[in-house]
Amino acid sequence: MAEKRDYYEVLGVARNASAEEIKKAYRQKAIEYHPDKNPGNAEAEEKFKEAAEAYDVLSNDDKRARYDQFGHAGLSGQGGFSAGGFSMEDIFSQFGDIFGGAFGGFSGFGGFSGFGGGTAAGQRVSRGSDIRIRVKVNLSDVVKGVDKKIKINKAVQCSECNGKGAVSEADIKTCEQCNGRGVVTRVVQTMLGQMQSQSTCSQCKGEGKRIVNPCRKCNGSGLVKKPEEIAFSIPPGVMDGMQLTIKGKGNASKAGGVNGDLLVVIEEEEHPELKRDDNDLLYNLYISVIDAILGCDVEVPSIDGKLRIKIEPGTQPGKILRLKGKGVPDINRYGTGDMLVFVQVWIPKKLDKKDKEILEKYRDSDAFKPDPDKYDRQFFDKVKSFFNK
Repeated sequence: MAEKRDYYEVLGVARNASAEEIKKAYRQKAIEYHPDKNPGNAEAEEKFKEAAEAYDVLSNDDKRARYDQFGHAGLSGQGGFSAGGFSMEDIFSQFGDIFGGAFGGFSGFGGFSGFGGGTAAGQRVSRGSDIRIRVKVNLSDVVKGVDKKIKINKAVQCSECNGKGAVSEADIKTCEQCNGRGVVTRVVQTMLGQMQSQSTCSQCKGEGKRIVNPCRKCNGSGLVKKPEEIAFSIPPGVMDGMQLTIKGKGNASKAGGVNGDLLVVIEEEEHPELKRDDNDLLYNLYISVIDAILGCDVEVPSIDGKLRIKIEPGTQPGKILRLKGKGVPDINRYGTGDMLVFVQVWIPKKLDKKDKEILEKYRDSDAFKPDPDKYDRQFFDKVKSFFNK
């Protein structure tokens, strides 16, 4: 799966760029890679779309904040162009104001004949529907990343008619209602004069053609259901509810269209011992009073197996031991979280007679009398002696 470029890099702006700087940078890129200036150039088309996708995200405060925090994975399924599969016309219908009329309307594109060959003006390229699935991952998968394979039943182009939906090419006729344009133009007289509007043709649903003799295998739809095994990678650092987009692995469209996407929703399973807090892992360690007093070596669970740690003599309840880098990697590769071990001293509620007699001997011992000020004084004495060296 090709890795997307950073949106700030696509537009050539800094991460703290203002809204006006982002808008200006996008306009420059759009002019540079505009289809009128690059006829028949597939690479320019992709860069044009890439710039539009970047602007769609960075010009929206909510999407930009989510992208800054989670990267591309955090935007999956958030709507807009970031979901992928948009056409050249989608870009100009949503961002037409950015160009200030510099290129005219859609007619200035000559039907986009430079990209994909001869689509009628106003007629959209058909796109297959997306497929959304839920995939369970355990904490080890989250920390290390994991490769998955799933089998789904999806729409593919009919092999009998190659996705045309008709028995032969002769059975595909130009729509009489829109004359093959896919849209119907209406002129309405208003108090401001004549107003012209366009709408999708109801006869051909925007395709510009109709089938007079449908394929028997697909009943004219051009699509049939077929199981397919799809392999994909889940990156380290994903979170529960996050959605990943696998481009082009959704349902197929009719001949000449583009496939939808496979949307993978992450379901993170709870670990029996470790709890996740953002990129940190938390663990409650219970030790006995004796171990807290005398100190000991203990084992704690981690993703990589058991870790041996040292409990210092005199460890107080509630002490937090931090194990650096033993947490979850950040999904944007900004480092790795820590593992926090919360020390809980276990106080027994029931003692037998022998245990009570032993403990009674220490009741009046100075060592067992609470004296928090003593520890505070020792701490400040150490700090004072350090600076007086």
